[in-house]
Amino acid sequence: MNGGWEGLAKIPELRRRVGFTLFMLAVYRLGVQIPTPGINVSALAAFFERTRGTLFGMFNMFSGGALQRMSVLALGVMPYISAAIILELLTVAVPYLEQLKKEGEEGRKKISQYTRYGTVILSLIQGFGIAFGLEQMTAPTGVPVVAHPGWAFRLFTALTLMTGSVFLMWVGEQITERGVGNGISLIIFAGIVARMPSAIYNTFSLVETGEIHVAFLILLLVLMIAVVAFICFMERAHRRIPIHYARRVVGRRVYGGQSTHLPLKVNTAGVIPPIFASSLIMFPATIANFVQIPWMQKIARALMPGSLSYEIIYVVLIIFFCYFYTAITYDPVDMADNLKKYGGYIPGIRPGRRTAEYIDKVLSRIILIGAIYVAAVCVLPSILITKFNVPFYFGGTALLIVVGVAMDTMGQLESHLITRNYEGFMRAGRVRGRR
Repeated sequence: MNGGWEGLAKIPELRRRVGFTLFMLAVYRLGVQIPTPGINVSALAAFFERTRGTLFGMFNMFSGGALQRMSVLALGVMPYISAAIILELLTVAVPYLEQLKKEGEEGRKKISQYTRYGTVILSLIQGFGIAFGLEQMTAPTGVPVVAHPGWAFRLFTALTLMTGSVFLMWVGEQITERGVGNGISLIIFAGIVARMPSAIYNTFSLVETGEIHVAFLILLLVLMIAVVAFICFMERAHRRIPIHYARRVVGRRVYGGQSTHLPLKVNTAGVIPPIFASSLIMFPATIANFVQIPWMQKIARALMPGSLSYEIIYVVLIIFFCYFYTAITYDPVDMADNLKKYGGYIPGIRPGRRTAEYIDKVLSRIILIGAIYVAAVCVLPSILITKFNVPFYFGGTALLIVVGVAMDTMGQLESHLITRNYEGFMRAGRVRGRR
């Protein structure tokens, strides 16, 4: 690509897209600072300090700290993501949704519409749940989080949080349509990255006080660069299955007779498995904050991040959900039927059932590699925090999201630059031709 980032300043359309994206992300970060009325913010912050390692902590990470402040955008984009995942899972069980998925652009628009309806319903349910939960919360000093509980507070809070979630959904769709990158992913990306400056400041403060040695900090920086490079490599890694297309003569035209490949990503399930696994394993600890039952408290302590039982169960759940989610999103039989329909075949493999079995066999092998990679990255924070006393959260789902979104956004920027350079070349060619 000639010109690199210099081309960004020379293309007005791309400049507008980048500017629009940054503006919408700034609006999102501004909304995070607006608190929901009726909340004692200081008491809520004190409550969150003792709920680390629970679902509250994970949702707070995805919302960019909005949940801890109980801002109008406290729900973030989690209701939208949940609705999209639920519809994805229902596609396997509901024939109507499966048919919509196969109808192309019109089907995708209909599914997007259902996702919006699901977002409204889920955000209302979660809003009422949070309102009820806030009324039960107290700071360690005994100060209640909600000064005036009641149905007026519950209804107003649920409507406020639902409106904030729908607004963020709209912001994400606008970024996707008029900006650069996937809007929903960039909102999560911005929320995670926004907490990095404070973590960096705290780390250097510990270096100044002598609690962390400079040599250890340098070693940690080298480890960070190595982990990010490893994630970039694994996110780009894929297994290529060679595909040949038979030659067909239709009238006077010859179709096919070419070779290509079917790319299968090593990390086929993305960041969905660690999100599912974290939600399940943190559920007992979350319930234990509200229910003072001895055996529940014992389970919650056993499943706290850093414990051996937590790490083992977390890794097992990640591997399970990698296989489970890939089985839902990738259908080897459907892929084999599509190849057969268009005259494609894998060399040495008979079309139809044999092709489906071969694709399923390859998928099963690469899923295991991808699952081990995701699990290794996700348990890295616990090792750093518990064994080496690193004062911030590095690795895990957050790092996978940040690196993955950054790579996708950079890829889209490069695509825009290449497209514009190609169009400029074609226009120049036409002008010279007229002369």
